[in-house]
Amino acid sequence: MLAVQMIDRVQFMHEKGILHRDIKPDNFVMGRGIVQNRLYIIDFGLTKKYFDDEQNVHIPLRQYHHITGTPRYASANALMGYELGRRDDMISLGYVLIYFLRGGLPWQGITGTRRQRSEILTEKKLSITPEELCKGYPHEFAAYLLHCQVTVFEKPPNYLHLRRSFCDLFSRLKYIHDDVYDWQLLIDLRKAHDKEDKDKETNKTASSK
Repeated sequence: MLAVQMIDRVQFMHEKGILHRDIKPDNFVMGRGIVQNRLYIIDFGLTKKYFDDEQNVHIPLRQYHHITGTPRYASANALMGYELGRRDDMISLGYVLIYFLRGGLPWQGITGTRRQRSEILTEKKLSITPEELCKGYPHEFAAYLLHCQVTVFEKPPNYLHLRRSFCDLFSRLKYIHDDVYDWQLLIDLRKAHDKEDKDKETNKTASSK
């Protein structure tokens, strides 16, 4: 359910002509109250328009000398200093989903200078195939990443296809799309236990009187 909402949010930004350029878990939050099941995307400090309205053209692919975004989730293109496109936001989102799935990414914990870490990260992301990264997990995750990696710089990823892929996986696993997330069940359970403990304390106090 998160994957579908995340794709929706990133697609919405892209349709407004904006790249986020720093997709990571910290930049997604859930609503509260009646919108507690709704996902929001935040922190637009690195956003950039990918379409030049005056020239009516897509920004060109060029190389700079700095990294844009958070290295752990950044695409190899970002680590090498290339201009980012819609595909790079989606690649970062893929790494976020795989991070959630695996509980970690193989390039975490790299030590060394900033330049050394960047070089090792780039090498690892270029050498590890999507299939290797997602081994033992549903093939939809590797297929997602592969699709984004081969998308041409100026072209939009196929958001509909990627979203349908996860929806099909959801159905195949026989999950129920009830908009209730695991952490909400834990919160409700904790509240029920707290109420039970409070009721016991109240009854105990009443009995002693």
